[in-house]
Amino acid sequence: MSCVICRNGTTSSGCVTVTLQRGETTVILKRVPADVCDNCGQYYLSSEVTAQVLERAELAVKSGAEVEILKFAA
Repeated sequence: MSCVICRNGTTSSGCVTVTLQRGETTVILKRVPADVCDNCGQYYLSSEVTAQVLERAELAVKSGAEVEILKFAA
């Protein structure tokens, strides 16, 4: 896939760190599978991975965590 951000790179499978923040909660997920641009580093998550990331972030918010760092496991 061509990168829609830089329009010069192509994406390939890799892993990224995703950081999300809502209110006072910051969630960091490491080793999230994604397609990553070889030129600018922009990453693209599949809809299934996005759903899992958002679910984990929501659980962290509901638990009252201030900072939560997780290793992603599909």
